[in-house]
Amino acid sequence: MTTNSSAPGQAQPATGAGTLSARSAGVRLGALFGPAIFGVTAAGIALPDVAAALHATPGGAAWVLTAHALALGVGTALSGRLSDTWGIRTTLLAGTVALLLGAVICLTAPNLGTLVAGRFVLAAGSGAMSSSALALAASSEPASRPRILAIFGATMALFSAGATLAGGLVTEWMHWRGALILPALSVLAVPFCLRQAAARPGTGKAPDLTGAALLTVTAASFLLLVQSSALELGTTLTVGIAALLVLGAVGLALRIAREPDGFVPRELATNAAFLRAAVVGAGVYAGLFGAMYAVPQALVGSHGWSVLAVGLWLLPGAVVGAVLSRFASRFTTGSRGNLLLAGTATAAAVVLGLTGLTSGGPALIVTGASLGFASFAVTQVVTTGLLSGLIEPMRRGGAIALLNLTFFVGGGIGSAVAGALAKSYALTTVLGLIALLPLLGALVALTLPRPAAQMGPAR
Repeated sequence: MTTNSSAPGQAQPATGAGTLSARSAGVRLGALFGPAIFGVTAAGIALPDVAAALHATPGGAAWVLTAHALALGVGTALSGRLSDTWGIRTTLLAGTVALLLGAVICLTAPNLGTLVAGRFVLAAGSGAMSSSALALAASSEPASRPRILAIFGATMALFSAGATLAGGLVTEWMHWRGALILPALSVLAVPFCLRQAAARPGTGKAPDLTGAALLTVTAASFLLLVQSSALELGTTLTVGIAALLVLGAVGLALRIAREPDGFVPRELATNAAFLRAAVVGAGVYAGLFGAMYAVPQALVGSHGWSVLAVGLWLLPGAVVGAVLSRFASRFTTGSRGNLLLAGTATAAAVVLGLTGLTSGGPALIVTGASLGFASFAVTQVVTTGLLSGLIEPMRRGGAIALLNLTFFVGGGIGSAVAGALAKSYALTTVLGLIALLPLLGALVALTLPRPAAQMGPAR
């Protein structure tokens, strides 16, 4: 990997739009990324109403979430790499069009199939917003980057913890269709980020479309395979998807070997720091997504809480995440960030584990979910800071987007595992079992290097 120094003649890293303060830049980028979180958590609240209104089975209604998670993960990776070619401003504008188009389709969809298609388009646009926000945060000047990452992480924590509340409010007070298009709120932040984006022009180099297609097939087939139980896929279709996964993965591996600077750069795919960060983020996201599947159902179904009460009690987790994000941003150039990340992930795992062992009450359940939010925010800050010190500014967008694709895949695994376990076990037991996922992330976090210590491919 190359360092973050720019060669003569290269575009310099965005500073937060020149005269923007670090706080303003962080809030803008957090507002650009944050609504993407509503796509799964907030929309999940509306699923019963979706199924009733469109006469869909639970398995059919689950496609509303699966299509979004699939397009969001793949869209983030594709948009991140394409922004290195086109420039972030173009990616933002394309994402805006996709978000608005997807929202219109969702609002007017007469049937489930059209609604799922609209959610797919919506999530693709949301992926463009997410990758752009991450790339701009990572490409800020080293002097201001820790504070930008701190505010960025705190803003995302607020969106994460408020997602259930937002979904409940919109579903109950407005309409279930409104809950499904909440990710389109990112459009409101676009005008405030265009000046930052203009400081990150593209290289103009043609993208590796073959590599992009292979990555898309591999990621999509994997996410569909892990969700096959919830989606009620038949045996023949499941086997076909598994075969497609194998073919896509083999093809992608061969492509990486033959094209060192392809869509997935060989130098990145073989870098120990990147691979370890991917495992950490996947574990943390898996724990959070799994918890967000089980926690609202446990509190509403077993303890008689309303959806609004669940949302309100999860908000303190945002405060914890915001505070810890500020601390994490100060440690992005040293090993203490790794320790903070490992500590928050371990704390979430321990509390969720205790919930399973003791069939814990609401206090334990809420605490576990809140620690999951905190771990989520710290993960973004630490891993983004880590890669910012390893990769040259003009390639950070694609690298961080690929990293976040692995995070979203981990989230898909977590929700799929939770859904499968819930068919046989109590929800509190499910929370105890998925605690193993963030615990794995915590253990690997201890092995993450200092950003300045890993400057080349893994040896």
